Amino acid sequence: MDFARFLLFSSFWLCIASGTDKPNILWITAEDMSPTLGAYGDTYATTPNLDAFAKESVRYTNAFAAAPVCSPSRSTLITGMWAPSLGTSQMRSDFPIPIGLKGFPTYLREAGYFTTNREKTDYNTSDAGRITKESWNESSATAHWRSAARKDGQPFFSVFNHMVTHQSRTMVWPDSVFVEQVQSKLSAETIHDPSKVLVPPYYPDNEVVRRELARFYDCVTVMDTEVGQTLKQLEEDGLADNTIVFFYSDHGSGMPRHKRLLHDSGMKVPLLIRFPKKYQHLAPAGPGKTTDRLVSFVDYAPTVLSLLDLPVPETMQGEAFLGANTQNGPEYLYGFRDRVDEAYDLSRSVRSRNYLYIRNYLPYYSWMQPSVYSDLGEIQEAIRSYAEKNADTLTPPQRAYAGETRPTEEFYAVEADPQNLVNLLDGELSTEQIKALEAHRAAYLAKRREILDLGFIPESIIYDFINEENLTMREIALGESNHRPDLDAIWAAADLVGKGTRDEFLDLVHSGDDSIRFWGVIGLRQGFPKDEALLEDLYDTMDDISAPVRIEMAAWMAAESEKYRGEAVQVLGRELFHEDWWTALRACRAVELLGIKAKALLPVMETLYNRHRDVAGEGSLFLSFSSGAFLEKMGMPTEPWDFSPKK
Repeated sequence: MDFARFLLFSSFWLCIASGTDKPNILWITAEDMSPTLGAYGDTYATTPNLDAFAKESVRYTNAFAAAPVCSPSRSTLITGMWAPSLGTSQMRSDFPIPIGLKGFPTYLREAGYFTTNREKTDYNTSDAGRITKESWNESSATAHWRSAARKDGQPFFSVFNHMVTHQSRTMVWPDSVFVEQVQSKLSAETIHDPSKVLVPPYYPDNEVVRRELARFYDCVTVMDTEVGQTLKQLEEDGLADNTIVFFYSDHGSGMPRHKRLLHDSGMKVPLLIRFPKKYQHLAPAGPGKTTDRLVSFVDYAPTVLSLLDLPVPETMQGEAFLGANTQNGPEYLYGFRDRVDEAYDLSRSVRSRNYLYIRNYLPYYSWMQPSVYSDLGEIQEAIRSYAEKNADTLTPPQRAYAGETRPTEEFYAVEADPQNLVNLLDGELSTEQIKALEAHRAAYLAKRREILDLGFIPESIIYDFINEENLTMREIALGESNHRPDLDAIWAAADLVGKGTRDEFLDLVHSGDDSIRFWGVIGLRQGFPKDEALLEDLYDTMDDISAPVRIEMAAWMAAESEKYRGEAVQVLGRELFHEDWWTALRACRAVELLGIKAKALLPVMETLYNRHRDVAGEGSLFLSFSSGAFLEKMGMPTEPWDFSPKK
């Protein structure tokens, strides 16, 4: 601890000893939930506790997650740094982070706070154990400010994570399990009537969709009851007048076209903050009022420190929106989506008050590409089945989600189009919209450079850097190693996807940089997928020294070249048992998506599946997901997935 921080913390403790109050901070979080509360105008929602809480709170109308999935968002929350700047933007990528980088509750502990977390961590780094140990006095299923270890009068920072709105409950568990575990907690009059649900335009309107949407709202009502119980405990303990309470969710709802997507349905979250009377001077508005300030998860850590007059580390990349260090507020918010489980992706977004800009770098993948966990939901299957049977008559919003591809860029006017249904780039832009589009593109490039977004480097190549330099990827990007990636050149290569010429991409394929060659292959596949002469010229690329390059080239070759399909499939087969699961998974996913074209690998995929199906660990789980999905395509038996609670 430096001397200045020591003096500040010493002063903090003197304040406590002399009776000067410091507020407690309570975070109440919900999983996988968009602003589906009565307080946010959702008339189908039954949320009396949170609606009452909102009348006592400041309601944020422009609060957003960092990513539309939990682990990368939680990495951002706990560190106050954008996950892509740390290399933690892939879903459970297990990269290390700098040893000096702390979870922000550590600073509260050092200042005398008792910190508890119930119970989810999921910080998406191999340093999660260290972060958890440093951050929390207690982190468990029973952690509570009521802990006997907390001293009398000791201020606390407590987090209560409510899981009942998680995707597992809202759509993945079998309906019978949902009824037993969740719906049974509701009275008959609070169970939602499927006939009254408002079906979004990107879904088909049928019985399954309505039933599953009603199920989601039932989960929200149970969550509301749980939140009410937590708030009641605060009152019972006489602590409500000394506690600033945050309520928010970790990203948009777990329903299809919400979770995993960068549209507002996946990124926009409720945020309610209640300030007791004695701390009203810290509030940006009075009880029951709203603020349209743009806030993102990267802002939460510096905001809590600012509220408590604690110094904000220079490493933090967000802006405090409350307290002594409050900043004016950003004009644009960054967003990111990379690999989630076995499904590869790379998209970025920029959100302002008026517009949402999305840049897609793997546009030949559908927004609804297969993903075993989410595909267990009946609603997902209902949407996919409907799309296949009605391919010629899908509405534009339905096709945008369930279609086979997506555009390279998306741009939405969010006030007129809050559901992000009309991509303005499909029509003629007004002068104002053209200026706004260019401003959002520029803001995106500036933020990417500012944070040193590492998501454009394939995971296998990142691990190569980490192993060779014996440093974290963040330290390498900052130039603390002998070698570092040329991020400007890698970004420039990726930015050509959907826009570059054949010759430009061929130049990339012959680069000496592994990541640039990777983007050369991606760009050529996107722009010239069936060019037989091009595939002939690129034959040797299947023998590239870099695994991601040769895998992506082989996947493309196997998909489009009858002449070289057999050899391409063999290339993929050799990678399936790579010692690094993230490399094996890229090959496995390619084989899965090839389906019948990779039938020759059926015995190998069966061996891979049997090797990993019942083995603990994220790598084995994702390899099991992907290899099992391939086997099912081939008509082979697999063990059904069941993520229901164990009895």
